[in-house]
Amino acid sequence: MDKELIIRSEPSAVDFALTKDGKLIELNKEEDGNKFNVGDIFIAKIRKPVPGLNAAFVNVGYEKDGFLHYHDLGPQISSLLKFIKRVSTGKLKDYSLKNFSFEKDIDKNGAIADVLKSNQSILVQIVKEPISTKGPRISSELSLPGRYIVLVPFSNRVSVSQKIDSKEEKERLKRLVKSIKPKGFGVIVRTVAEGKKVAELDRDLQNLVGRWTAMCKKLYKPHHPSKVLGELNRASSLLRDIFNDTFTSICVDDETLYTQIKDYVSEIAPEKESIVKLYQSNQPIFEKYGIERQIKTSFGRTVSMSKGAYLVIEHTEAMHVIDVNSGNRSNKSKNQEDTALEVNMISATEIARQLRLRDMGGIIVVDFIDMNKADNRKKLFDHLRKEMSDDRAKHKILPPSKFGLIQITRQRVRPEMNIKTREDNPNGNGEIEAPISLVNKIQVDLEKLVKKDHKKITLTAHPFIAAFLTKGFPSPRSKWFVDHKRWVKILPRDAYTYLEYHFHDKDGEMIQ
Repeated sequence: MDKELIIRSEPSAVDFALTKDGKLIELNKEEDGNKFNVGDIFIAKIRKPVPGLNAAFVNVGYEKDGFLHYHDLGPQISSLLKFIKRVSTGKLKDYSLKNFSFEKDIDKNGAIADVLKSNQSILVQIVKEPISTKGPRISSELSLPGRYIVLVPFSNRVSVSQKIDSKEEKERLKRLVKSIKPKGFGVIVRTVAEGKKVAELDRDLQNLVGRWTAMCKKLYKPHHPSKVLGELNRASSLLRDIFNDTFTSICVDDETLYTQIKDYVSEIAPEKESIVKLYQSNQPIFEKYGIERQIKTSFGRTVSMSKGAYLVIEHTEAMHVIDVNSGNRSNKSKNQEDTALEVNMISATEIARQLRLRDMGGIIVVDFIDMNKADNRKKLFDHLRKEMSDDRAKHKILPPSKFGLIQITRQRVRPEMNIKTREDNPNGNGEIEAPISLVNKIQVDLEKLVKKDHKKITLTAHPFIAAFLTKGFPSPRSKWFVDHKRWVKILPRDAYTYLEYHFHDKDGEMIQ
């Protein structure tokens, strides 16, 4: 399995495309104007506690106040408030917490008005970026993520990622971290720490303690609201969270960004420094690696898959709805149940990819093709869980309901990635499919005809589309020949509209 990270730099944004074996699985964008990223820490003031919601609205500098629920305060909120007050007035200059006396934990079923007051200073961390009409969701239970560990101030707890299976390794890591952990800080050991030595963990820990100290220095007579600790740039935070031994290439088209990423990779994985490459060519980087094509064919309302199947993805205010369709195709499977299982398995793989690619969050309802056998329903459920196991966002999948629906909840921390795949109609009437999406549809239709065992196939299309399919090496037509062992004769037709195309058999009869 090869993983590549392709990074395109533009004047106002940086795009990150993560591919697995050449297929786009994740797309991220870092925009210059985004002031509220997940992980940023702000010094802010309580606008007002709302007892009815058991929450408070906090002014973090966004047009809508941040929402802070009682359960997001953290048990040690009293200690945090005391620390902020003493540091901001200059009474406390030792930020290490080793001599700081902690307050009693708050009652987990308490009331917000007993803990917070209007106009009070508080440190809050962004846990969900502003989405639609809502302000950011925030928490005062702070955490500083590193490569191998997460540092949690005002805690003494040490925990290890549940994804590490070995009980012996968990105990080893817990023992090592306890020996180096500073007093007053808790530590969460991340999955990538498995097998690492104490020196690597300690280096990561010291780096996080240094970031904590630098943040605390900004708390003396601060301006409210202001950002006191920014998350790493998106490239570094992405690498920190997903980088592993399966990465084979990181390609960047900007020299400054290339230097930053090379330096960061040399810190976290010196043996992998050589995979960071500077892209230098006149051809745009996303064109070279086929990213642009995959974006155009993956973000529409309809998503085509292999063997003629396709998905229809709808987004309502309350939830996302995904409909699975087998397509108008013949199938060599013995019966309808086998056909349904085959299409559902293909669809589950694509749905897992689409959720990551579009960063879809909230409630997702998938209408798979009905299957009568319980074993097949379980097979589909297990397959979907396996395909989504690599998803970094927290998610939960419920077994199929009586109606064959599978419900998924997926953590939403930033606005959904939404890319327009339709373009202005050159004839002036609304919008039409982007050319590359049209080519993708032609390819799906060709696969259906090949399955029906048509030998000699002719395609008639608009001259622009015909030229696209025949020019270059390898051209799309030559790729079809390799895949399907059929040479498709392509004829341009000036009379056709841009979207029009037809397949014909050996006798010239229209078959599609």
